[in-house]
Amino acid sequence: MTYPLNGIAPLSHLGVIRVEGEDAAKFLHGQLTQDFALLGMDQARLAAFLSAKGRMQASFIGFKRSATEVLLVCSRDLLPATLKRLSMFVLRAKAKLTDATGDISLYGVAGDAINSVAGSAQPAWTKADVGAATVVHLYPADGTPRALWVAPATEPAPAGPALEATLWLWSEAISGVATLTAPVVEAFVPQMLNYESVGGVNFKKGCYPGQEVVARSQFRGTLKRRAYIAHAAAEVAVGAEVFSTSDLEQPCGTVVQVAAAPGGGFDTIVSLQISAAQEGSLQVGAEGGVALSLLPLPYPLLDDI
Repeated sequence: MTYPLNGIAPLSHLGVIRVEGEDAAKFLHGQLTQDFALLGMDQARLAAFLSAKGRMQASFIGFKRSATEVLLVCSRDLLPATLKRLSMFVLRAKAKLTDATGDISLYGVAGDAINSVAGSAQPAWTKADVGAATVVHLYPADGTPRALWVAPATEPAPAGPALEATLWLWSEAISGVATLTAPVVEAFVPQMLNYESVGGVNFKKGCYPGQEVVARSQFRGTLKRRAYIAHAAAEVAVGAEVFSTSDLEQPCGTVVQVAAAPGGGFDTIVSLQISAAQEGSLQVGAEGGVALSLLPLPYPLLDDI
């Protein structure tokens, strides 16, 4: 059943880090999983900031506002710690990082509302400047186009029908593109969230923290966990353990993102052992757990290289 995803929703769960200076893109290129050195003004990047062990500490949607200014949109609950950690690596680079959340308005745009705001839907990670605002096209949800609208807080909100915030959060879950939040910091290498398949990892760029772990996972064919979309009849918590019903002793996965589904129950992104996903009988929690049913991924996975 398809639900009406059409309208504009304010996104209070996200925040913005501003990186300014002539080395802004170069600095981020050396710290994140994506290529910022060659980032054009008509593109955005999905990217992750990793620990030295290759574990995700934050995820971003990043884009240039000018040749010397990059904005990074991330989960608001991770922003203070991420800003502090990233700033430690600036050293002699001509780049200054600040929390710009209070200066920026963020809205999610879905369905036909995109046509009035941005002209038409475009492929994911396409970016366009519309006056003082920036529109970043995202992965669709349930076949419906979506975009992120980013503008100075002094700008009027984009015109269009209101979309409930809960529906936008649901659209994020069923898009299959996870946004990292505090309960699951350092729980995953990017491939465990399918980031290499949705434009979040560039394997041709130079070094960044954790790069060796990411490359080894990809090129040696050692990926054992992937992200999946699943439905639960009852609410489950981000960070909760997932079990195969055939083994309630050893968890086989983790809940990454949860949103109320408009038809009832909750839709989730879960990171699972591939073998457990193939067996298929899953639940969140051990004894008396909440049953999970896997849903089709809306995008193809890159094969191990």
